[in-house]
Amino acid sequence: MINALIVSSQAGGISALSELLARGGCASTAVCRSCAEARRTLIGRVFDLIVVNAPLCDETGEKFACDVAAEPLSSVILIVRSEIYEEMSARVEEFGVFTVARPLNRQLFWSVLKLAGAARAKAGRLHHETEQLKIKLEDVKTIDRAKCALMEYLHMSEQSAHKFIEKQAMDMRMSRREVAEGILKTYLNRMDF
Repeated sequence: MINALIVSSQAGGISALSELLARGGCASTAVCRSCAEARRTLIGRVFDLIVVNAPLCDETGEKFACDVAAEPLSSVILIVRSEIYEEMSARVEEFGVFTVARPLNRQLFWSVLKLAGAARAKAGRLHHETEQLKIKLEDVKTIDRAKCALMEYLHMSEQSAHKFIEKQAMDMRMSRREVAEGILKTYLNRMDF
């Protein structure tokens, strides 16, 4: 289920958005009445969806929406007056912010909600893949450093060092990275690899 944050300084907007989000499948909804309060709420917490009902009492909401859209696991919807919709949409869309004109059309809002959910799911998959690739890259770097240590201290060839690490990993039922870290500890006598 989706957890959402509504940022709105208008009481009527808060109740209408809360109702729309509840019908749209949001399990929990937090409310902030200013960008400053929302920034404090977002410290150490990630929301699936952030709906900004602009303007707010302390900002227009544009900068805040763009800033929070940088979080790859959150979708951001910015609601603006119809007179400035085109201009605002052009300014924020490059940051991944969905823009909706007020007055809200329920069907259009639910469509945007579904699009935001699809974008969030795709971004989440890409974020997960990126994290997995970073881990693999760190594994390769650590293993290569261990090979270099074996080549330097035991005068092994690169191929022999590679086979040694793989054999140790199989024999000891450890990952190649764990074996490489052990080699680095032994030969380089340090843990900052």
